[in-house]
Parts: sequence; C-alpha cells; structure tokens
Amino acid sequence: MLRRALSLCALLFGLFVLPACATEVGISAQALERTLRTQLFNSPDGRYYLRGDAKSACYVYAESPRVTFVQDRVVVHIHTRAKLGTGVRGACIGVTLTRDVDVSVLPDAQGETIGFRDARIDHLSDSRELNFLLVPFLSHQLPQQMKVNAADLMRQLLSRSTETTGYAFTLDSLKIHSMLVQGSMLVLDVDTRMDVN
Repeated sequence: MLRRALSLCALLFGLFVLPACATEVGISAQALERTLRTQLFNSPDGRYYLRGDAKSACYVYAESPRVTFVQDRVVVHIHTRAKLGTGVRGACIGVTLTRDVDVSVLPDAQGETIGFRDARIDHLSDSRELNFLLVPFLSHQLPQQMKVNAADLMRQLLSRSTETTGYAFTLDSLKIHSMLVQGSMLVLDVDTRMDVN
C-alpha cells in the first residue's frame, strides 16, 4: 500500500514538474504591429513625433505602422507627415510633405528576447531634410522598439493561470534558439521549463 502511494506521488510529481522541452511559437505580423503601437506609436493620436509635437507649428511624425513578412524579412510600413520650415506666429512657413516609407529587418534571437538586426530602408522620401530625421529613426529606433522579452510576456500570461485553469503555471526558463519568417508567421524555436502547482 505504501509502495503504491509513493509510486502515485512520484508519478504526480513527474507530471507537474516539466523538464525543459523544445517548443515552436508562432508570432503573427499583427502581434508585432500591436507591440509597435504600444511601445512607440502610443500618443493619443497614434503618432510618433520625430520633431515637435501635436501643438507645434512645424513637426515631423510617423503613424499607421503596418507589419508584413516578405521572404525572410520583417517589413514595417509607416506613413510620415512633415511641416518643415520655420515657425512664425503659430504657423509653419515652409513645405508640407507626406510620404510612405518602408524599413525591413531580420529577426534575431537574443536569449529570452525577440530582437531585430540588419535594418534596411527599402523605400524612403526624396527630401534630404526629412530623410535626415527618418534614417536614424528607421534604422535604429524602430527596430529597438520592436524588441520583446518573450519570457516576461509568457510570465504575464501565466500569472492568471490559477484563475482560469485552477493550476498555477510558472515559467522557470526560456531560451530562444532561432527565429525565422515562415509564410505568415515569425516562428521561434525555444526551450522552455515550466512548473505546475
């Protein structure tokens, strides 16, 4: 009887302490787009100002990010609008430009983080002054703001598991081995270790 009880305890313990295992996680373009909107395009009007703000006479802003996958790259399409010139009595004396621009990046696994590298500006404006502001934004700041700590995100999701399932799931470790664009998904190959109480 005691042996049977110990065997049952060992079996239950084995079921609820999960060893690290390989998992594939698919992330849609819409999920990356939401990340961008939350982390960067988060003003009340959904814009990111590179110069000035909503009350400025002269300004440059980006808005309406749209993420797609093309071959092995993640493409971010944004709409830009600029009033370039000099502010005089609340008006901008100069030129107004509206352009759609594209930047593409390669996915890059960095421990627990979904990151991006090799930013390539695929479509830019024909204004040198506007490009002077856009190039650093597109090649450095935009890819940096797309980074997501996958382990933190999973821990947030699992924090409510007791309420929804009756079991307390905890993520002990997560390591991203690779990320590849496969069709309409960014696919992560990860090792995870989880506990269930």
